[in-house]
Amino acid sequence: MFKSGNVTVMVADMKKAVKFYAETLGLELQHGDGHFAQIAAPGLTIGLLHLAGEQGSLPEKSGSMSIGFEVADMESAIETLKTSGVQFHDSVEGKTANVVHFNDPEGNTLYLVCNR
Repeated sequence: MFKSGNVTVMVADMKKAVKFYAETLGLELQHGDGHFAQIAAPGLTIGLLHLAGEQGSLPEKSGSMSIGFEVADMESAIETLKTSGVQFHDSVEGKTANVVHFNDPEGNTLYLVCNR
């Protein structure tokens, strides 16, 4: 039924968002045209969108979206991202997985998950 999926993240500062997703997280920038950029992550396409152009404020943010990235080695992934300036919060150790949250420059929640 579905061919693929993606998530679109509304951003106020396109240049800062592209730098974070492509350089800090090391994901692939597939294309960008000023108000939209497409980022490739394993098994996921992330669209970065600013409706008014590259810069400016957005009218509101819901905060109800998060993007998760599965990793094989949580400690290694955390250390790699910390060297790029990522700050982590809200670590949860569960029976089936460990999850650690962090934010992009827009305040959107992202997380790493390591399944047991």
